[in-house]
Amino acid sequence: MAADGEWVLDHLRRHERSLLQYVGRLLGDAERARDVVQEAFLKLCRQKRAEIEPRMPAWLFTVCRNHVRDLQRKENRMTVATPTDLDGRPSAALDPMHSAVRRETDRRVADVLKELPDRSQEVVRLKFQHEMSYKQIAEITGLSVGNVGFILHHALVKLRTLLDSPSIAAS
Repeated sequence: MAADGEWVLDHLRRHERSLLQYVGRLLGDAERARDVVQEAFLKLCRQKRAEIEPRMPAWLFTVCRNHVRDLQRKENRMTVATPTDLDGRPSAALDPMHSAVRRETDRRVADVLKELPDRSQEVVRLKFQHEMSYKQIAEITGLSVGNVGFILHHALVKLRTLLDSPSIAAS
């Protein structure tokens, strides 16, 4: 059992930050995101390692997503948090000018991303923020792999159009 405990801790170290970011964006609340991720790891402790290991990241994201959807059904609302809402501080690794440009770019992309349907936003975030494969995204969202590709393609076309729009570029 100690080996399984280490296995859970290893996955906690590897996936917790990404899960917190994902869930935080879905809920718009960093504290509640921590609760959801904690519940996912508690559920992982009750699972059989051999059944979960081959699809671990997708399994964790799916458990978190399902828990968020349950919460949202109860509350019937969804908001999006900014990266600073989740972290509260800029990265010390970037110089101030680069950091300011990066924040502005992130803000523009986040604003434009809000123009997409919720499902498209989620697929884009899973692909680019969490570096999931189409197959993993399909497993997490319950879509087919082909549908993931279709949604992602159309979302990127729409994002590019909106980002190139003079009204967005000027804001």
